[in-house]
Amino acid sequence: MNRFARRALHTCQIPGDLETVTFRDAAGENPAAAGVSEETVETIWRSVQGLYRTGVHPGIQISVRHQGEQILHRAIGHATGNGPHDPPNAVRVPMTTDTPICYFSASKAVTALLMHILAEQGLVNLMDPVSYYCPEFASNGKRTITVHQILSHRGGIPAIPRETPIDVLWDRDEIWRLLCAARPVEVDGAKVAYHAITGGFVLQRVLESVTGDTIENYLDRHLRRPMGMKWFTYGIAPEHLNDLASNYATGPTPRFPVSWIVNRALGGDIRTVERVASDPRFQEAVIPAGNLCGTAEEMGRFFQMMLNGGLWNGRRVCSELTIRRAIQQFGSLQIDRTMMVPMRFSAGMMLGGNPVGLWGQQSRFAFGHVGLINKLCWADAARDISVSLLNTGFPIVGHHLPALGKFVYTVCNRFPLIPEHRRPMIAA
Repeated sequence: MNRFARRALHTCQIPGDLETVTFRDAAGENPAAAGVSEETVETIWRSVQGLYRTGVHPGIQISVRHQGEQILHRAIGHATGNGPHDPPNAVRVPMTTDTPICYFSASKAVTALLMHILAEQGLVNLMDPVSYYCPEFASNGKRTITVHQILSHRGGIPAIPRETPIDVLWDRDEIWRLLCAARPVEVDGAKVAYHAITGGFVLQRVLESVTGDTIENYLDRHLRRPMGMKWFTYGIAPEHLNDLASNYATGPTPRFPVSWIVNRALGGDIRTVERVASDPRFQEAVIPAGNLCGTAEEMGRFFQMMLNGGLWNGRRVCSELTIRRAIQQFGSLQIDRTMMVPMRFSAGMMLGGNPVGLWGQQSRFAFGHVGLINKLCWADAARDISVSLLNTGFPIVGHHLPALGKFVYTVCNRFPLIPEHRRPMIAA
């Protein structure tokens, strides 16, 4: 791609030889143990390379597991230094499989499971109103909105007020004051409207009210340490800021009506989102709906634990019933009134569908979450796979979409539906 096309499409530089920017964790790939051929591994990898060649993702990480075995664990590109507007002399730091990346909205899947674990412990009832635990939330007509409605994007408070300063995102008390003062667009839970940021703060307050501890410590105690994660924290510690991969607004600049939907869903245009994502205050903050940081392998590990019915390496993280409740569809396929696309949700997960859904063809048993449209993290119980594709660009609509679709199709095609008696327990 010549420099004029790169400038118009806001893409990064792609070397002719992709091996020069490829990182392989050979010890972390064991396809033979899962009966997966090298051809399948390389076919999936070529689809990742095809996405990288579009130039919209300066760096990509990929982790794929089948039957509990990791069969693909690689990275390509740069963690920082090769953005569309980085100077030619910028220091380019290679992307590795251990580079922490912000999951953005894929964080919601993890925060949701924390709430389900809280329910398993008997500390909350998800069908209770939020105001039962946080009485101040009841103001302006929100008394009956339940925790479950917040989890399933039916809480009626999909966005913070438009005039809200960005700084509020990392001010716990001020964001809570605004959410308590907010007037809901509806309270009966009948309509789906994606809660991009707001829901996470509400869930955080409920969790912290009933535990008397922070959500960071609860995550650490119930998921991060039991599963042996290195990163997997809300935000990143100040001493590791330089380790965190940079994110870039790439691809064609969104135009109306896409720009209107982006503003509606994210509370700002894509350049504002880029500035926020690059702000150390955002990177160090605790934003439960949008700034969990970790690797593709760690998020893949999380979804593999869910596939295992709450088990990881023989240790019970949560009950099988908790997993089933977390992935149970709530309501029918419906046009999401924030994103304006048809969606199926559970209380915390984006669900697949038949004959085709978010997670590919014949994906009724698939569940996961998207992060800033391009990061794809999911598990499919009917194929016994967990997949985590992380990247550092956030194009909205552009020339990369066929490559992104091809990746999902390739994964589904290479792992056909397996007989019911061989599926993980949660597909039964």
